[in-house]
Amino acid sequence: MKNNMKLISLFIATFCIWLSSWSNPTYPLLPYPQKITFTGKQLILDQIHLETTESSISKEWEDWLQGNKASSTSVQTDKIIKISIIDNLPEIPINSNEGYKLKITEKQIYVTATSSTGVYRALQTIQQLTCKSNEYHFLPTCEIIDWPAFRIRGFMHDVGRTYISMAELKKEIDLLSKFKINVFHWHLTENQAWRLESKIYPELNAPENMSRMPGKYYTLQEAKDLVAFCKQRHVTLIPEIDMPGHSEAFVKTFQTDMQSEKGMTILKQLMDEVCETFDTPYIHIGTDEVQFINPQFVPEMVTYIRQKGKKVISWNPGWQYQAGEIDMTQLWSYRGKAQSGIPAIDSRYHYINHFDIFADLVALYNSRIYNQDMGNEDIAGSILAIWNDRYLSDEKQIVAENNLYANMLALAERSWKGGGYGYFDDQTNLLWKNDTGIYTQFVDFENRMLWHKEHTFTNEPFPYVKQTNVVWRITEAFPNEGDLTRSFPPEKEEKESYLYKGKTYQSRIIYGAGLYLRHVWGDLIPGFYTSPKENHTAYATTWVFSPYEQHVGLFLDFQNYSRSESDLAPQQGTWDYKSSRVWLNNKELLPPVWRNTHKDRSNEIPLMNENAASRPPIQVTLQKGWNKLFLKLPVGKFKTPEVRLVKWMFNAVFVAPDGKKEIDNIIYSPNKK
Repeated sequence: MKNNMKLISLFIATFCIWLSSWSNPTYPLLPYPQKITFTGKQLILDQIHLETTESSISKEWEDWLQGNKASSTSVQTDKIIKISIIDNLPEIPINSNEGYKLKITEKQIYVTATSSTGVYRALQTIQQLTCKSNEYHFLPTCEIIDWPAFRIRGFMHDVGRTYISMAELKKEIDLLSKFKINVFHWHLTENQAWRLESKIYPELNAPENMSRMPGKYYTLQEAKDLVAFCKQRHVTLIPEIDMPGHSEAFVKTFQTDMQSEKGMTILKQLMDEVCETFDTPYIHIGTDEVQFINPQFVPEMVTYIRQKGKKVISWNPGWQYQAGEIDMTQLWSYRGKAQSGIPAIDSRYHYINHFDIFADLVALYNSRIYNQDMGNEDIAGSILAIWNDRYLSDEKQIVAENNLYANMLALAERSWKGGGYGYFDDQTNLLWKNDTGIYTQFVDFENRMLWHKEHTFTNEPFPYVKQTNVVWRITEAFPNEGDLTRSFPPEKEEKESYLYKGKTYQSRIIYGAGLYLRHVWGDLIPGFYTSPKENHTAYATTWVFSPYEQHVGLFLDFQNYSRSESDLAPQQGTWDYKSSRVWLNNKELLPPVWRNTHKDRSNEIPLMNENAASRPPIQVTLQKGWNKLFLKLPVGKFKTPEVRLVKWMFNAVFVAPDGKKEIDNIIYSPNKK
């Protein structure tokens, strides 16, 4: 019986591979390789001879084999893994140090790279190709030539404002390294606290010199351990010591500005300690959002750090550098501009602390990095940043509300594959019905990402659910003249166009669970409306077909609260300060009870359940057949006393009652088709 089961399992594996090769195979490869050809057979994993000269490489591959019911053997067999590190791979046009060639046959795995990092990237791809069928694990036969379009693909945590445990940082780095993310940017110092231990000036870490999460900091040994942890995963750690701005914790400790003679003397001693602690190529020095009162400060600090064998990164806008005066700049806000002769990291629109769960992910995935198809000497890549201006003490809440993993998977693919359909500041950041190429590619990415949500990020905060099946009809906006409660024709009847006060108001179809009618960054980033105006009211409608009556959840937001704003929670009984409303089958759905009730804006009062990612979904019942979901979306002023950045937007999608997964047996259709 056991032998029969093995034969059946082998047959199933063979049939699945054959069927996949015949019908254009799809595997949850993320990022997807540059060039891949499947050849329609399979390599069964069992006893394999591993042939390589580097012990560190051997350990990684042996661990992979053992995790897949296989093992390496020193005895020559007909199955072999052969790993070769050579001087040059002419087929790879850029960033060859991370590139690799991979060939899998029925008996052999050949890996060729120019470095151990390239071999590691090949192993990450093989891990995603590994299939399981009862007792057997196997690989599809294929040939791959792969390389990254951009040499920097990373994420940043602002731990200066909000301390994040070492265990959480390591978990995130480990998970994201599986997707070829190769940089962790560690923003260690801020106005609120100096989070890196100093043995020469221990008073820097004293609780009385920290204004948030006092006493929380990382020891020098923890920092060294994290560098080693990153290196094992071929991730470069970039520590940031922000200077001379964002330095109130320093000023409070030493009673002097960083730019003073005393401040510079202390800072150089601290940089001695930092450079000794971090066995890394780069030190980031900030230089943003500050008035320079000492014109020698930045050049002197850059020279000092460079003399210690480190390369220096600085924010742009910040200090004005000429080529050769700095090793790399990191661009922030729309004002950041790459300069010829200075490599640049694009973080301009990549502050995910402002992102919603759905709409911004589409923009991120579709957007070219600095509007370039691939990197070059001047464009190094991109880093996504989480700025914790608003205090969030719960690490899982930080991950969930910033949609960290979904956003990082979008960046992982875009920064590895290159390309895209435009930049954040054009209309490719929306899923329009007629943009079939953009839509189908995002569907493909979404399917692979959701596979990893279920299998790689199990039990991790990952609020994103499928949205490419969600379809809306949204009207042109009606002028409400400041009366956000005013009623308009869509509230009385459903049509494709409306006549109101002698003017025709059309509607358009668009996909997505989240949409900006006007983006949080206003005219810089297109939303649904090309010229949104204050004091207008829009309507969004979709019909949802359910095969039977079922109890589900509704993920619903009308104002995604940025993690960088001190905005007030809505008043009880309201969804927001815009008078947004929602009906399901003509029954109005009321908001939750808001846990925050304070009346004075403060960054030190944590967000609670303001964002849908941090509260249970609304519990509703879908009746058998068609169900109407109808949203009223007024807006007054684009800035208010309660909310600094008014987001004229919504997120709405039906999910499981616990919010963890989309409802996959329903159909969204504004036309009931």
